[in-house]
Amino acid sequence: METKRVYEALFLVDSALAASQWDHVMGVIQKILDRAEARVISIRKWDERKLAYEISGKSRGTYILAYFECGSSKIRPMERDVQLSEEILRVLVVRTDRMTQNDMDKPTPAMLGHVDSEAAARPAEEVAEEAPAQEVVE
Repeated sequence: METKRVYEALFLVDSALAASQWDHVMGVIQKILDRAEARVISIRKWDERKLAYEISGKSRGTYILAYFECGSSKIRPMERDVQLSEEILRVLVVRTDRMTQNDMDKPTPAMLGHVDSEAAARPAEEVAEEAPAQEVVE
């Protein structure tokens, strides 16, 4: 019997498709996870962002964050299903054995609202340079 591990997956879909057919997009992701015999822990919208470069002619994308448990031998076939999918542009899957349920339940940028999504997309050093210096008082 194969040991099941916890994984984090970040699915990238076209923002226009996500906005107009959210239930369909979620159904496609759920079907891919079902084929991998994954037990979904959590799945939700992460955020919508401008892409660094066009992917399949798309310049904006919506990220969907999923946490699930499945056997490691199912990850490659799942990634292949994403490559064959017309709705999902990309996926990144990483093992997250050390994450707690509290870590998985943390709010996503979409849940917090867009404070400054363009600043969030830039390197932290650039954003830090724009922030006013804070004086330390002892």
